[in-house]
Amino acid sequence: MGRADEGGLCGPAEVAWYIRLLPVVVLVGGFLVDMLTPTQYTSAAFYSVAPVLAAPLLSLQGTMVVGLAAITADAGVLAHYGRLRGLSGMSELLTVSLVAVVAVFINRLLEARESRLRSARSVTATVQRAVLPEPPARVGDLRIAACYEAAEAEAEIGGDLYAVQDTPYGLRCIVGDVRGKGLDAVEAATLVLGTFRMAADEQATLADVAGQMHRALRRELGRREDGERLEWFATAVLAEFPHGGEHVRLVNLGHPAPLLLRGGRVRTVEPSEYGLLLVEGLAEGVAEGDVVVDTVPFPAGSTLLLCTDGVTEARDARGRFYDPPARLAGVRRGGPAELLEALLADVHRHTGGPTDDDMALLAVTRDAPSPSPDPGPGRRAP
Repeated sequence: MGRADEGGLCGPAEVAWYIRLLPVVVLVGGFLVDMLTPTQYTSAAFYSVAPVLAAPLLSLQGTMVVGLAAITADAGVLAHYGRLRGLSGMSELLTVSLVAVVAVFINRLLEARESRLRSARSVTATVQRAVLPEPPARVGDLRIAACYEAAEAEAEIGGDLYAVQDTPYGLRCIVGDVRGKGLDAVEAATLVLGTFRMAADEQATLADVAGQMHRALRRELGRREDGERLEWFATAVLAEFPHGGEHVRLVNLGHPAPLLLRGGRVRTVEPSEYGLLLVEGLAEGVAEGDVVVDTVPFPAGSTLLLCTDGVTEARDARGRFYDPPARLAGVRRGGPAELLEALLADVHRHTGGPTDDDMALLAVTRDAPSPSPDPGPGRRAP
């Protein structure tokens, strides 16, 4: 997002068209006040405000047009009332002209800042695509969709993560969140994803996957010098969809609980017991223990939705948190991709615009098995 083509009059594409009309409304309003009120009243303030409003809302050309229109309108009114040659009239026109010039400089400064943000967001998107590659759209009877949306308020890379991996033990997934922003968060997320991918292929149970991840992360952080250690913690949900099964296994490591959607109903899948993936600085005091694995029925037509706290902690103007179960109840969607698209749109409606935190979402839907073809008369089905 950013400013539209410099050849036009419009400014930032995310600004509604009726907001961009505000400088024109102020300009016309000032002209009408001048023409409909006694001569001792002046609308110089209107003519000064209009270019300043145009600076953040319109392009360079648009700001210049509004500035010239303000100068022309003020000069025309002063000439109409015979005040153009007077000292007060010349002073008023000079003030409006200077404000119009300043508005152009403000516009250029804002454009330079917006350009830097666009560049930073482009780099952010490229790095995120490298860290979070697109998952397969289908594995067996499972359809998969994932998305990552960075917070608009910041251009820094976040630590939200997801991964999907088809293994000999079934389809295994992770959605997690590393505290922090920037390169430290990317490094931490890369460590978490790397340990997950290795453990997911090597370990026979989901509990063993979580255990190996914990040991590998602690071992990796233990190799670092004290000055190089990353001060962070990570939460995650691990999910396993066994091949040919109609259930899903879940391990929740201190993360927002996933949602199970089926037939318009939404259920929060709370874990039997939460576990913590890693707390740097407290690692020596964390007992690994036995990781609790929950088994949840997952028949055909079910969808499992996993997300980070950027979704559940999104607030509206009154400070109320977004409530996915309540917002999604009774809503039917065509597939996981459509569900994520609708959910993101609903989050933005709830917040009234951009969110304050990154959001990572993953949805997995189990399709009904395809019916076996009729072998026909006289033939035996294999």
